[in-house]
Amino acid sequence: MSLEAFKTRVLPTKDKLFRFALKLVGDADEARDIVQEVFIKVWNKRSEMDELENMEAWCMRVTRNLSLDKLKSKKRKLTDSLEPTHEISMGDNVTPYKSAELSDTMIKIGTFISSLPDKQKQVIQLRDVEGYSYQEICDILEIDMNQVKVNLFRARKSVRENLLNANAYGL
Repeated sequence: MSLEAFKTRVLPTKDKLFRFALKLVGDADEARDIVQEVFIKVWNKRSEMDELENMEAWCMRVTRNLSLDKLKSKKRKLTDSLEPTHEISMGDNVTPYKSAELSDTMIKIGTFISSLPDKQKQVIQLRDVEGYSYQEICDILEIDMNQVKVNLFRARKSVRENLLNANAYGL
């Protein structure tokens, strides 16, 4: 792989890699370090990279593995926070009340997602936040397609139920 190929195939994934690492480790500085390590691994193995069919999925898998290794080495729990960088376009005619309500709902959803089991959290992050296909998620997480679908279904169901219960206002 040449420097130009690295710039066009690998560097554009840095934001996705960072968000995924941040979701897993919960610390922006550690997430940046992980992404840098991924880029170093890719560069050091550049002679083998031309054989890869999906470079982005491979980079996401390496990011996941490095993040989990970092967590294991520190023996700490995963702590996720909702990223303030996830902006939602609401249009011009949104009242401050609706804007605050939407912001509160997004914070609740982030809390519900962070309380999910690890596999469900990873699958919902990759599918609903990052927009990966089912096959790409299989490649990244190295799990069966049925496991991806089951974990995504359970994660969405749990978030939906928690959100409905939180918005029921005692009814």
